Amino acid sequence: MEKSEEPDDWKAGGRLLLSNLDKLHTTQMGGERIKKNLRLERADVVEYCRDKILASDCNIYKEGKNWYCQTDNIKITVNASSYTIITAHLVK
Repeated sequence: MEKSEEPDDWKAGGRLLLSNLDKLHTTQMGGERIKKNLRLERADVVEYCRDKILASDCNIYKEGKNWYCQTDNIKITVNASSYTIITAHLVK
């Protein structure tokens, strides 16, 4: 696909992701990885990530097959087609 032929959601600053937050989920392994990476103890990682993505200062952009959402010192990776939270980690 040529750069000029990219779909609108590629450039939409996350509007597509934000309009599909109800589909956001993760796997059991993904949830454990996110808890470890973010040093969360008893959090619902999907709800936690959803809240971070909804933050007014969250920078949402798409690269390849993933959405990247960065706010505070956290970067969340979400698969663009399945809305699976792949990982989240602290940014130094």
